[in-house]
Amino acid sequence: MSPSPFAPTAHERHKEAVTARAHAVTLAATVALSLVVVALFVTLVVRAAPALSGALLWENPADKGKAGGLWAPLIGTVWLVVLSVLLVTPVGVAAAIYLNEYARPGPTTRVISLAVTSLAGVPSIVHALFGLGAFVLFAGLGASLQAAACTIAVMNLPVVIASAREALGSVPHAFREACWNLGASRWHTLRTVVLPNSLGGILTGVIFAVSRAAGETAPILFTGAVFFRAIPDGVPARLAPYGLDDPFMALAMHLHVIATQVSQMPPERTYATAVVLVTLVLLINSVAVVSRLRLRKHRKW
Repeated sequence: MSPSPFAPTAHERHKEAVTARAHAVTLAATVALSLVVVALFVTLVVRAAPALSGALLWENPADKGKAGGLWAPLIGTVWLVVLSVLLVTPVGVAAAIYLNEYARPGPTTRVISLAVTSLAGVPSIVHALFGLGAFVLFAGLGASLQAAACTIAVMNLPVVIASAREALGSVPHAFREACWNLGASRWHTLRTVVLPNSLGGILTGVIFAVSRAAGETAPILFTGAVFFRAIPDGVPARLAPYGLDDPFMALAMHLHVIATQVSQMPPERTYATAVVLVTLVLLINSVAVVSRLRLRKHRKW
């Protein structure tokens, strides 16, 4: 009996087998990496269990972090992240819009793109020294919350620019041409068509910058973070205990100090601080994933 003319050829069967093997290998790598992360987080939670409680999040540190809670560094981290995002988002998105929508190919555009790419690879300690020189000393901001937020914003600027350019570039060029043919200006097309369809990717980059800002230690070590600062206990005042010109506490800095410089620190408190920090980053990333999925439902392609 002759083979069916629609039967796959040997070459097609070979491609399917290679694809299946590649799928299995990448799936195995993904599962292995996920298991490592889950095992690490479970280990932290188990070792931190004796110190985990509601008071840990609401009370302020006491006795060099050996007692009390983590409210002061936690709220300091939140305000650091908020200020850095408010600084980096408009600048990064505006730069991405210029590079992707307005800049003409040429030496200047290539130099700017190279500078953005190079800035993304600079170690965080270099950003810390830059923040110390540029914001703390030259700009006269001193060791403060605003100086640390500016340093974090500069560090995250390449991330936001790259993600925003990727999101803007993913919008089909036919959408732009259709608007231009109807008489719309470049800015009107960008505002009403391109940006609404690229918000998911832009938001993902911004949230990634947020999660990175929450876990960085070196950039704030020289620019405003301190190990201890007394804050008010009253409910309204403790929600915004730091002024822009004030030094502040941060979770990453607090964890670094209690893990390396405080003697006789109960180990469960160190693990509990790590659990709070990791949970904060996971929550931020989860918000990014959910927001991106919701925004993708409104895309026009």
